[in-house]
Amino acid sequence: MVISPSAEPAVFHAALRDQFEAFLDEHRAALNDSLTGLSEEQARRSLVTSKTTLLGLVKHATFVEKVWFDEAITCRSRTEIGIPGSPDESFDLDDGDTISSVQRAYQEACAASRQAAAELTLDDVVRGNRRGPLPLRWVYLHLLRELAQHCGHADILREQILCGTTHRGQGRGPAQGGRS
Repeated sequence: MVISPSAEPAVFHAALRDQFEAFLDEHRAALNDSLTGLSEEQARRSLVTSKTTLLGLVKHATFVEKVWFDEAITCRSRTEIGIPGSPDESFDLDDGDTISSVQRAYQEACAASRQAAAELTLDDVVRGNRRGPLPLRWVYLHLLRELAQHCGHADILREQILCGTTHRGQGRGPAQGGRS
């Protein structure tokens, strides 16, 4: 059985900020790990009508980290940061995007996010988001919600991709050590 870091007894009684960060890091790792063990073709496989692929989903998560922890905190523009202008564009894959390069970029973006927020309190207001000034607490909750949704998307896409190599009931669901 897999024990989630957020289920550790120390997290139960930790400060709210530490709990947020434990849950965020758990979801970040789960999304990043959704690519582990897949071929490049599998990671790029399109199974839905939108642009969503597993590789594109992790690339989009990199964009999300930079929107919320670079653009929102530093007030730099998306052009200055070097990210697409819209969320939809953040799913676009280039020929040079590989599992390794996308995972590395995501890990680097997550590390930069942690560093950017380190000196702020949950009540500090970030001013660089298009919605206007927002407390860091709201940013953490929003990112947690978004990552949870994307982890669910990734679980389903991964299950669809691997359905040809595993038998029904032998996937990564809750009974098999998933995140429930």
